[in-house]
Amino acid sequence: LKMSWAWFYLPLRLLMAVGLCHAIRAPTSTFRSDLFNFYHSLILADGKETTVHLLKDIPKRYYFVLEEGRAPAPFTITVTPCDVPIEWSILRHKAAASFLGKAAHGDHDTQEIAKSQKAPSTASTIFNYKGNSVETYVGMSYYSALYMLEFLSTERDTHITVYLTTDTTSGHLYPELPLDPRIDIIGIGHTTVTLAWKHSPSVLQHRENIQYCLLVNEKHNYKSLCAAETAIRSSGMKVPPMLALSLSPYLLEPQQVMILSNSELSIINRASSGEVRQICVGTKNTYTVPSLSASTQYYFDVFVVNLLTNASAAYTGTFARTLEEPEPKLTELKDGKVIQVVLDGKKQKVYSLQYQARHKRIQFTFQSCRGQVQVHITKNGKTVTSENVSGLRYFSLKGNLLDTYLVQLRSTEQSNSSVKVQVSSHFHKPLFPLLPDSLKIKSFSKLRTCNSVTIAWLGTQEESKYCVYKKRIEEDQVWTELQSADRCAGPESRHRAEKVLCKYFHDINLQRAVTTETIKGLDAGTLYLFDVYLMGPSGIPIRYYSKVVKTRKKC
Repeated sequence: LKMSWAWFYLPLRLLMAVGLCHAIRAPTSTFRSDLFNFYHSLILADGKETTVHLLKDIPKRYYFVLEEGRAPAPFTITVTPCDVPIEWSILRHKAAASFLGKAAHGDHDTQEIAKSQKAPSTASTIFNYKGNSVETYVGMSYYSALYMLEFLSTERDTHITVYLTTDTTSGHLYPELPLDPRIDIIGIGHTTVTLAWKHSPSVLQHRENIQYCLLVNEKHNYKSLCAAETAIRSSGMKVPPMLALSLSPYLLEPQQVMILSNSELSIINRASSGEVRQICVGTKNTYTVPSLSASTQYYFDVFVVNLLTNASAAYTGTFARTLEEPEPKLTELKDGKVIQVVLDGKKQKVYSLQYQARHKRIQFTFQSCRGQVQVHITKNGKTVTSENVSGLRYFSLKGNLLDTYLVQLRSTEQSNSSVKVQVSSHFHKPLFPLLPDSLKIKSFSKLRTCNSVTIAWLGTQEESKYCVYKKRIEEDQVWTELQSADRCAGPESRHRAEKVLCKYFHDINLQRAVTTETIKGLDAGTLYLFDVYLMGPSGIPIRYYSKVVKTRKKC
């Protein structure tokens, strides 16, 4: 079975025979319509996927010819709609064998045309389909014939892909699907769904050239990778040229996020209509989709992709709803008691505390030990305050007896945070010490020597104890030391060798409530980390912000 480029001229030659025959018994307008249809048809390439663009309500026609040779001659046609449902059909146009044979070789004359009028060609529809599924027609030709494909979109402009092959012996452009192409859901969690599917025969035969790609979204399933790409583009996002092969972050748009880990590629397309997540997992046939939202319905599609041609086949899509987030456990706050809460920054879980008021006026105190914490307080279900807290923060609230307060805490960072919380109705007995206007430590550059450093910090009007500690560090430790410092930990967490001194001081005049200290016995050209702890009457320490100072190298 072969195809000859001589058939490029067939429509006009065949039209002369067919048209003369029709002209005898049909109006002139019909003849002109046939001429227009043939003239505007295109040749469909054999063994190659063709992209066809359709305008609304305007049919488009392609044709191909099967010559008389080794009969029967098999052929397959696969049509993939990339958006809306379309209508398409296959027509077989059979003419006199002698005419087709000579026309194929460009050998005809007027006498042959006259003969063809006595043996007119006949056209018959052998297949038609309407929908948006990928559809394949497998046919067998027993004689020379002209085949015409007609495509029509009645909803809007769209595009499709068409694949014709007459060589059924040399493998497949499209990867094969298993006999059971369904996707099984084998596990559902609050933020994860685990999927499994049967291996494609193509993966078992050509493992190095085939891989599986998943599509996750909240709207609906997609019947082809082509349809998915079209939907992503229509939502205002751009898709990399080859969905399954987009391994370079430079191909991504600003609204796309690529994650590559453990040989898995994830591309998250963000838009106002939601996100579409694309995940390529190699040849694994199980996958747990992470980072989903609780109590949300998701649609899952699996495509087996040929890496050499980028052709793909779709498994039967499925959907699942993640489990509802369990009600957060409530911890009861007791009047005057301090509790410390550690918050998971990676999972972004909310920690909830509850307090029932025994007085009309109460005060919440929050001391951020590490990182920044989001604090949200409601009274009887209504929000009274919500803000991010770092350092020490007080909230004085007024209400009624037996009002119920709910405190929700969450880390604002990806790393873990911790915070101390206290609620009290005894304002005259504060548990935390009175704080100065600033908790910063100042160093004096001009007073630095090779073996000493002078630092200063603010005090208060209240007689308090201040303890100074020092620690020798390296250049590459500065960032870690400053970021990991637990500002709720007291001097008891430090080594004895790091202690410099402790002293008491205060001043009624806040303008003069400043103290300085010169720390001696240091090494030249060395970095030191200095900390000051304020010890209140209750014994709860407040740690000033750490200060890093380097002694002079030469004096």
